[in-house]
Amino acid sequence: MMSRTPDARARDSQTKQIQENITNVEKHFGEMCQLFAAYVRKTARLRDKADLLVRQMSLYADTETPNLKRGLKQFADQLAKIQDYRQAEVERLEAKVVEPLKSYGAVVKRKREDLKTTQSARDREAKQMAQLERTRQRNPSDRQIISQICCIWFKCAMLHIVVFSRQAESELQRATMDATRTTRQLEETIDEFEKQKIRDIKKIFGEFVTVEMSFHAKALEVYTLAYQSIQSVDEEEDLEVFRSLLHPPEYHSRLEIVRANSKTSLDRTGSSLGKSGSLQQQRTSSRPRTREQEEEEEDDEDESEEEEDEDEDEFTDDEN
Repeated sequence: MMSRTPDARARDSQTKQIQENITNVEKHFGEMCQLFAAYVRKTARLRDKADLLVRQMSLYADTETPNLKRGLKQFADQLAKIQDYRQAEVERLEAKVVEPLKSYGAVVKRKREDLKTTQSARDREAKQMAQLERTRQRNPSDRQIISQICCIWFKCAMLHIVVFSRQAESELQRATMDATRTTRQLEETIDEFEKQKIRDIKKIFGEFVTVEMSFHAKALEVYTLAYQSIQSVDEEEDLEVFRSLLHPPEYHSRLEIVRANSKTSLDRTGSSLGKSGSLQQQRTSSRPRTREQEEEEEDDEDESEEEEDEDEDEFTDDEN
């Protein structure tokens, strides 16, 4: 078999390079698509966890003192707003990053079909070239040998070989032209593919950065408001509220009332006792004495005098 022509070898090298390029795009774009999709899923899960956190903070805020409750509610509202922005981020990344990368699967498939068509034309060209080479090996190169052959049947055989060789050359020429045409078409389509690939990479990664910057810019504004909301909680006022819950005002008022009532009762009891003693004395001094009381008082006086006389007699006897 004769060696391939320089053009054929150049086309083979070109086809190999195109195939490697398509394989490289298919591999790396597929991996990037999977990783970006995982990135979006992680962002969505972060959004879901933040929603749970917002709900829990709102429930906790309902149990707290007024200022802290208001601060927590505002903080939770700002955090919920950030999750709305995060939801928009997820949707935009899905539409502007993941989907374009995913679509490259179909693009690569079409380019492989184009490459397959070109490779088929190259194979036909190589087949025709091999067939022509075999025909030429059976055909003598010196035409004078044919004229010197005496046998008619041999002349006819040689003529048949020459005709077949010419047909093979014609088929090879058509195969070569077809291979050249398909190669040129492949060059054009792969050139357009390469150009579109670069544009798409710039666009896709640019969209990714734009979406992320937009989310983080808005999130920074809302986070600032959330920080201000939670820092504006009046600690002293809430402490007073908490202390009043431990010692409610009605407790103090009831205690003061009990103390006042106890003091009043004691004052009233003391004055009542003083008044009753005075009245009893007054009633005793102002009450008229009866005859019996007067006789009893006289008997008491007589007894006292007798006791004094007895004492004097005893004293006199002692002296004697």
